[in-house]
Amino acid sequence: MALVEKDQLISRISPPLDNFLATQLLDEFIACERRFILGDWEPAELNGGQFCEILARIVYHQDSGNLNKSKAFDDCLKYVETDGNNHVMQPRHNALHLCVVLRNVYKFRSQRGAVHISPHYEANHLDARFVMEAVRWAMNETLRIFWNSDREAVAKVIRELLQFDVPCVGKFSDVLLVQRTDLTAEEEVLVLLHYAGEIGLSRRELGQQCMASAPSVTNSIKKLASPSMRQIVLLGSGSYRLTDLGQKRIRESLGAKLLLQ
Repeated sequence: MALVEKDQLISRISPPLDNFLATQLLDEFIACERRFILGDWEPAELNGGQFCEILARIVYHQDSGNLNKSKAFDDCLKYVETDGNNHVMQPRHNALHLCVVLRNVYKFRSQRGAVHISPHYEANHLDARFVMEAVRWAMNETLRIFWNSDREAVAKVIRELLQFDVPCVGKFSDVLLVQRTDLTAEEEVLVLLHYAGEIGLSRRELGQQCMASAPSVTNSIKKLASPSMRQIVLLGSGSYRLTDLGQKRIRESLGAKLLLQ
């Protein structure tokens, strides 16, 4: 993962979550994000169903106290939804809200077909978008409930999880490297800042990590921060970070370039 270190995040929620299930859940979340942003709608829906199965086992474990890594999706949720059972998760509505969302996604994903609603727009695009937004909510809600940390730290991770990972950026010790050779200096600055998340990177760090020439990096930063573009902003800390406009450009124009060549 890029914006949030995967191992670090797992360590924050495990315990109380089982480490194996927490790792599976995060892996499926990343897979969903990656396939969706590439426009690979059908696998995005399939990954969404697998994500629901894993999270159902997590909720069952936390609510019943019993760990079962292969328990069926429906059996997990039936236990949580049945009033007569002994329920550990409190307040109870946290578990029930998750059950409602998981059931809707799981059933919807299994019943929908790739039906065209127009010559230019496919229904499975809409379906995958619905599944992805529900998966994002469920992942974020899981963090909110089970990560024992201050609210601002959780909120920051949740905001970053709404973005997708950056496979083309490799971290080698203390060096970040954009592992594509077909990006302009401007695009490389945007990709690095996307990877950096809310903390951002200083001008010095951008110069060190970007493989373009120093003048082209400087010109790219000036252009991206200019009043006519406003895709990056200089923070009081001295670091640059993406604005909403910059994030929009990443999603709409540079999604395919975030992968390795």
